[in-house]
Amino acid sequence: MSIATLLQDAKLQLEGVSDSPLLDAQLLLTHILKKDRSYLLAWPEVTPTAQQQQQFQSFLQQRLNGIPIAYILGTKEFWSMDFSVTPDVLIPRPETELLVEKVIEACVDIGSPTILELGTGSGAIAIALAKELPQASITATDLSTAALAVAQRNAKHHHMQHIHFMQSNWFTDIPKGRFDIIVSNPPYIEEQDPHLQKEIKHEPAQALVSGKDGLDDIRIIVENANLYLKKHGKLLIEHGYEQGSRTREIMQQAKFEACITVKDYASNDRITIGSSPP
Repeated sequence: MSIATLLQDAKLQLEGVSDSPLLDAQLLLTHILKKDRSYLLAWPEVTPTAQQQQQFQSFLQQRLNGIPIAYILGTKEFWSMDFSVTPDVLIPRPETELLVEKVIEACVDIGSPTILELGTGSGAIAIALAKELPQASITATDLSTAALAVAQRNAKHHHMQHIHFMQSNWFTDIPKGRFDIIVSNPPYIEEQDPHLQKEIKHEPAQALVSGKDGLDDIRIIVENANLYLKKHGKLLIEHGYEQGSRTREIMQQAKFEACITVKDYASNDRITIGSSPP
């Protein structure tokens, strides 16, 4: 079968599974052929080898079973870098790049910022910050040892040596100290959210679900963050598109000041920022 035939057949099969069936098929095939998408368009008549076609059908079947592309390929782009991902970690989302941007903005007037990331997962946020803030001292934590192994592998791949990875259940094992910035993209999905039975069901539940209202982990982080922030330090939390006002309320109840919610590029509430009181 030619490239054109393989893609057309896969597209038809994926139409009931994916919102972008042709793109999914192209990504699977380019990974196998080790070519870019322009090659598929330029050489539609080329016939991949039998082994390549067999591998493509194997990948296609996984996608038809609902496995995310990132888990099939084992990689996901974030902040213009490729990150290894496994089912042990949440797949980095484009929306989370806004969280990185806001941390960088918060560090503009700090010479050598100290940053704590809670729940690092693949390490995407910490590594993106390390790339943009080489003078920063970054501590990245996760409860999962498997996730930490993925994050450390990604840090090594991108030559980011100034990140200290450690296992901790939120603040439980964080040494006493004060940080300029605490940042987190914690679990924030409600227990009964229907999406858990659909597109995100293959991702780790402990990185997604947080109680009946999705705010349990945000409460834990906010209620303890002041103990670890410097005077006027910043707390930045990513959350769901309907959780902006509730997250601000939780921060204000914990005595955080100047609490604001930032919208993402789709105009949805995405990040809430608060300043530690003096």
